[in-house]
Amino acid sequence: MTVLTLQQADIHKGYQILVNREHPIQNNAYFTRKLLPIGIESSRIQLEKNTANLLNQLLNSISAKEKIVLVSGYRNQKEQEEIYQSSLLENGKRFTEKYVALPNCSEHQTGLAIDLGERAENIDFIRPHFSYSGIAGKFRREAAKFGFIERYGLDKEAVTGISHEPWHFRYVGYPHAQIMQEQQLCLEEYIAFIKDFTFGVKHYHYLKGNQKIEISFLKAESHPITIDIPDNCFYQVSGNNVDGFIITTWG
Repeated sequence: MTVLTLQQADIHKGYQILVNREHPIQNNAYFTRKLLPIGIESSRIQLEKNTANLLNQLLNSISAKEKIVLVSGYRNQKEQEEIYQSSLLENGKRFTEKYVALPNCSEHQTGLAIDLGERAENIDFIRPHFSYSGIAGKFRREAAKFGFIERYGLDKEAVTGISHEPWHFRYVGYPHAQIMQEQQLCLEEYIAFIKDFTFGVKHYHYLKGNQKIEISFLKAESHPITIDIPDNCFYQVSGNNVDGFIITTWG
């Protein structure tokens, strides 16, 4: 057995963390240690290294690098504050609250989110055009296989608190992105959904071909928690940035 010790502070780390107004970033330093430049046009776009590598693989798989533009990736707190304040001045409070997250409530500060646009002479930094057809549609059809979701769907505005953003994609990892797509869940809903599967009691089973994947939830405690993972499987543990951990094992 592999023995893992999980601390309360660990709930703020990982690929399935929920970041929004109610659950702001708590440990930004964790993400800034793992940034990697991405894109052939500018090294200013950075993402968390695994997110960057998988986005590159996805773009290469659909031959999209000349057709899709990386508009915005990782932002530090200062950059997010500047964007928020600039949008308030230029676009007003109503627009800004719909499309720009408050500092420390933005997924861009994790390095797990990317804004994409279709190549054009002029691209709107806040609301880049990214359609549901053509190369953008092709990207959408393949995204979940690489762990990416469209984060703010048109029919999920009441849940996310953010207006529809067809250009904003978030890395949550595989198979979580696939499950969210198949079950039509946004991240807020997925976090709640997985809580029904308590670690050590029952698991959510996901089968893909001969691969068996089990997902469960473990509530965080004020004291360290020790759990056992079988030696013969690959595993991943992510905090949810709310109250516990999502544990994924590949059998």
